[in-house]
Amino acid sequence: MVSLSDFQWIGVGLVGFGLFFLLFGILLYFDSVLLAFGNLLFLSGLVFIIGFRRTFTFFFQRPKLKGTSFFFGGLLMVLMRWPILGMLLEAYGFISLFKSFFPVVFGFLGSVTNIPLLSQLLQKMGDSGSMV
Repeated sequence: MVSLSDFQWIGVGLVGFGLFFLLFGILLYFDSVLLAFGNLLFLSGLVFIIGFRRTFTFFFQRPKLKGTSFFFGGLLMVLMRWPILGMLLEAYGFISLFKSFFPVVFGFLGSVTNIPLLSQLLQKMGDSGSMV
């Protein structure tokens, strides 16, 4: 089990609220205020989790500059009240930045089925003959 400091727990909360506001902003037809607030919370939470210097070095590595420019360009577009274009740019930048993490996430999601209670629940859901 990984132990987190108090600042890292605050960062996890900020990232969670940021993702919530991003999702809520998308569900409310790309509300630019909610999207901007979600982006700022997500980035500040990332800084709290891994630290300012590591966040800066992550975003500004030479191979990741293209993704960083699209991500921050999209953030700027959202702040300038162009939410759809901004979110498209941000999505491309996010995928470009975090593409090395996707195999780890998919591996974790694959191992979720090994949890006893959850595997039984998923098995029951898969066995239901109902088409509804």
